[in-house]
Amino acid sequence: MQHFDAIVIGTGAVGSAAVFELARRGAKVLGVDRYDPPHDRGSSHGATRMIRQAYFEHVDYVPLLRRAYELWNDLEERVGRTLFEQVGLVEVGPSDGVVVPGVLAAAHMHSLRVETLGSEEFVNRFPMLRLPDRFQAVFEPTAGYLHVEACIAAYLELARRAGAELRTHTEAKWKPDGGGVVADLNGEMITADRCIVTQGAWAGELLRDLGIQLTVRRKPLYWYHCATDVYAQSRGMPCFFFELPEGQFYGFPAVNEMGLKVARHDGGRIVSDPAKVDCSLDLVDQTAIERFLTSHLPGVSQHCLDMQVCMYTMSPDEHFIVDRHPEFPQVVLATGLSGHGFKFACVLAETLADLALDAHTSLPVEFLSIRRFLA
Repeated sequence: MQHFDAIVIGTGAVGSAAVFELARRGAKVLGVDRYDPPHDRGSSHGATRMIRQAYFEHVDYVPLLRRAYELWNDLEERVGRTLFEQVGLVEVGPSDGVVVPGVLAAAHMHSLRVETLGSEEFVNRFPMLRLPDRFQAVFEPTAGYLHVEACIAAYLELARRAGAELRTHTEAKWKPDGGGVVADLNGEMITADRCIVTQGAWAGELLRDLGIQLTVRRKPLYWYHCATDVYAQSRGMPCFFFELPEGQFYGFPAVNEMGLKVARHDGGRIVSDPAKVDCSLDLVDQTAIERFLTSHLPGVSQHCLDMQVCMYTMSPDEHFIVDRHPEFPQVVLATGLSGHGFKFACVLAETLADLALDAHTSLPVEFLSIRRFLA
């Protein structure tokens, strides 16, 4: 029976980075995935994911983001490719909403560079966007987006170079075995001292016995033809996020022939089986997107060039769960990333490796502990 220092189950965004981080530290590691990453069957696909530091969700994420920026830069240097496009991010919302006050609070607490834009300055700098009356706008110049599939591919490439073993199209079922685990990989049994679970939408079963309910939501992504090139990245178009009465909408500049990408951050139908998520076009979802575009990005046509579906795995409070399993400390997990986790993949991998190999981490992740749900 083959034995490893660690097995990583799920090699998407966080898992691919974790396999590399463990192998880089000299561990004999196996990464397992039910598909062949980077793939379009989970939460980490669709070309782009946003990255920012003035974090409206919770100010305690900011130190992790500072480290993430360092690690994404390190990854680019290791593979010699551009993975992070620092195009900036404009965020719009009511003064008493969640987004703009949260951004300003995080910027103030952590001395981040964020610009508050009056209506005239907004129009002058971003004529391709429409600011609703009595709404506020802020701009974070160091924000931007990551090339999703390229980041995962880069980590898997580096993991192989560092000696990691990777198995695709393989389902892993594990159980505790003394101080380690034994895993069934499509009928082959292996053992490991440590197990890291980064299964995304498939992680719910792990936490169900602890009384923690993860909810998986279907999230369509859309690409639209632009009637004018003002929405092109080459013309200075930034990423954008709008908090509106009708929902939260975000998107990215047009970077190639796929056009401008736009999606909705809130809402989303519940997925009962992530292996059978409905990837067909939903006209209700699409109508909401096109109404948003008409009102706030009027130069974007109604010609939809492509549509994909990803999944958000929501924790009960919409914050990550990053910790050792409370009953089986040899098992470490990162789950419930709730639709805002990709930008943290590199620093979460560092955290998981610390917890797996050293049983503790100096990174400030205590606020993400599983214990908050077990009181």
